[in-house]
Amino acid sequence: MEFNSSSPNTIRVVSTFASPFEGSPDQNDSSNSSSSRKPLSLWPGMYHSPVTNALWETRSKIFERLLDPPLDAPPQSELLKKTPAESRTSILYNFSTDYILREQYRDPWNEVRIGKLLEDLDALAGTISVKTGKAAPVNRLCPETEAEKLLYEAAEARNNIRKRKRGEDKREIENGGVNRLEELLAEGRIFCDMPALADRDTILLRDTRLENSLICQPQQRNIHGRIFGGFLMLRAFELAFSTAYAFAGLMPSFLEVDHVNFLRPVDVGDFLRFKSCVLYTEHENTDQPLINVEVVAHVTRPEQRSSEVSNRFYFTFTVRPEAKANNSQFRIRKVVPATEEEARRVLERMDADHLQSINYTCK
Repeated sequence: MEFNSSSPNTIRVVSTFASPFEGSPDQNDSSNSSSSRKPLSLWPGMYHSPVTNALWETRSKIFERLLDPPLDAPPQSELLKKTPAESRTSILYNFSTDYILREQYRDPWNEVRIGKLLEDLDALAGTISVKTGKAAPVNRLCPETEAEKLLYEAAEARNNIRKRKRGEDKREIENGGVNRLEELLAEGRIFCDMPALADRDTILLRDTRLENSLICQPQQRNIHGRIFGGFLMLRAFELAFSTAYAFAGLMPSFLEVDHVNFLRPVDVGDFLRFKSCVLYTEHENTDQPLINVEVVAHVTRPEQRSSEVSNRFYFTFTVRPEAKANNSQFRIRKVVPATEEEARRVLERMDADHLQSINYTCK
């Protein structure tokens, strides 16, 4: 059957996105040199939120200014001192008047999708870093106001603690950390060896796991042609949310995202696997029990029989008070590891969270 595009029964489909070259000379014009256009593979993906797209457009303009500086600009090899105010950037979400924007960020409970905000925050961080300076060399940041100085000192303290902790982890295991490992593993061994006698308010870490997989598509790339880090954060958050939901049995409420590790880039076409679990729970505050969820992203290459960790994400959730009030039987189980490797991961996160809480208290 011959296809007739002019038939009244033919439904025409058009792109809802503007071309990156909107307003440029006609692309079909032979006088328009192809060398003046980016290759299609370097276009930013078309999956992203309007906020992310706006931030990337701003970043591209900054790059253009850096590549073509004014004649009186200092040489790029000369480091400058910049204040936090010079890179301060705000995002305004007009949810009250822009109904299309509101629909793009709405979750099933008519609240804002946190994963979409994390996606935008990743793009915002990249834009701010470009405002501060190119990848090398980096301009020195000089806080001026008291608030800026406090934030700067707090960030420096967190970085120093993180660096020191890397060296201390191994020594701690050698000098008494073994006892903590054994305490964590004791209940897990009962589950493995005598499951009928295990504490019914306890669950093995491995029994809280969820997983999903995807092939990274061109629509998910950033302006550099790699998979956008904000997209990875979105997918990790939504898996973590589902993990907390399945674990608690009630609607979870997001509290915080901890330090995110970007260990290696993710490329278009990569086979990406997200694996999540509840690492541990905290019951000190009965009104707000905490569920700490880990999500690890793996780039898997079946042809090479290899799998590498690309990202680690850590999220903390609780349960909404109104949901607890409607369920008198509700309880949060204690999560226990079954292997030494799981126990080490749990201890590492407990210590990191403890150090972070101490740091916030000091502020």
